Amino acid sequence: MTPKPETPTEPTASDDYEPIAPGVYARAQARGQEVLRASLLDVAAQLLAAEGPAALTMRRIATEAGCSTMVLYKHFGSKDAIASALYLEGFARLKRHLDSVPRTEDPAEHLAALGRAYRENALAEPNFYDVMHGTGIPGFTPDAEATEAATQSLAVLHEAAQRCITEGIFRPEADATEITEVLWAAAHGVISLERTGHIPASTAAARYRTLTAAAAASFAATPAPTA
Repeated sequence: MTPKPETPTEPTASDDYEPIAPGVYARAQARGQEVLRASLLDVAAQLLAAEGPAALTMRRIATEAGCSTMVLYKHFGSKDAIASALYLEGFARLKRHLDSVPRTEDPAEHLAALGRAYRENALAEPNFYDVMHGTGIPGFTPDAEATEAATQSLAVLHEAAQRCITEGIFRPEADATEITEVLWAAAHGVISLERTGHIPASTAAARYRTLTAAAAASFAATPAPTA
C-alpha cells in the first residue's frame, strides 16, 4: 500500500518556535479595525513568504497573530477570501504610495518620480508583490472587481502619461493606457530580475532607470525641424 502523506500540523504551545509577529493583534486592536485588518494581512503575507501557501490556514494565521480564528472569520469570511484580501491590500498600498508622490511642474519628471516610487513600493512590500503578480498563491485568480481595483491603483500613472501627451512631451496620437501598460511591464521586468538576483543590487537602480526611460522615450514627440 502507498503510505498516505502526512497532514501538516499547526504549531502548539509546546513547539519550540518563534511567532512571526508576536503580539500584533493586541497592538493593532488598540489602533482601530482598519489597522487591525491590515496587520492581520501583514502576518498572512509574512507567513506566506516564509513557509509557502500550505501554511496559509486560518488557524495558523490566528496563532501567529495572537488572536482567535473568529477574528479572522469576522474580517475576511474564509481562507479563500484572505488570498483576495492580500491581492487588494497590495494594490491599495501601491496606490497610496504613488498618490503621495508630489506633482511637479515638469510632467516628464513627475512620470519618472512615479516610476521610482513604484520600485520603492515593490521592494518595501515583497510579500504582497508576489500575490499581486500571480506567483504567491498557486490557483488564485483575481476576479473582475479585484482586477479593476488593481488597474485603479495606477490611475495616477495614467494621468501623468496623459499629461505628457497633452503638453507635447509624448506624440499627440499616443495612447495613455498603452503608455501605462508599457511602463508597468518594463518596471515589473527589471524588478523581477532584481528580486531574483539576476541583476545585482549595486546596479539595479541604474538598470531600472535605463529601461523605464527607454520605454518612455519610445512615445516621445518628434522634435520640430529647425530652420
